[in-house]
Amino acid sequence: MERFRNKYRVGSTRLRKWDYGWDGAYFITICTACREQYFGCIRDGRMQLSHAGVLADVFWHEIPGHAKNVGLDEFVVMPNHIHGIIILDGNNDISGRYSGNPSQKDNQFVIPGKKRYQNQGKNTISSIVGSYKSAVTKHARRLGYEMGWQSRFHDHLIRDNSEYQRIKQYIRDNPVKWTEDTFYTVSHQ
Repeated sequence: MERFRNKYRVGSTRLRKWDYGWDGAYFITICTACREQYFGCIRDGRMQLSHAGVLADVFWHEIPGHAKNVGLDEFVVMPNHIHGIIILDGNNDISGRYSGNPSQKDNQFVIPGKKRYQNQGKNTISSIVGSYKSAVTKHARRLGYEMGWQSRFHDHLIRDNSEYQRIKQYIRDNPVKWTEDTFYTVSHQ
């Protein structure tokens, strides 16, 4: 485990040579704080959304209206997390992608992952997910609904069509397979 400012922290699982503002399809998982079931419950293999769950659903579908060059694909709200696919398309042309050689700027090698926390910009996966989490939290609290997110989220760059199709099916099947899910907890409702 890495140390930062003399404290242990979990290292990043992100690809070090990939800029998460580059075009691509990204599988996103965001969990609620302490895996609390703020978003509703599963009944008969179907998600029954709470008021906070409705907000999580509505604000996800509004993402393309708030960020440029963003598309959405499969998505599901679960009792204590969400899964979705975000597609960035148009942020860079194909020549701007990482091809195995670090880009050069002023004769210095630049590795995109090294700049990750300096300036996230308006159209990176981190800024999009951060804005989404903030909007859901703000509106849930304004309406008096209990809500909180885990501080981090999981993202995965989808690398080919077979992986894309497998992830889409996983998201689609998530409510039916709730009791087998990694994030499954017994409902308090």
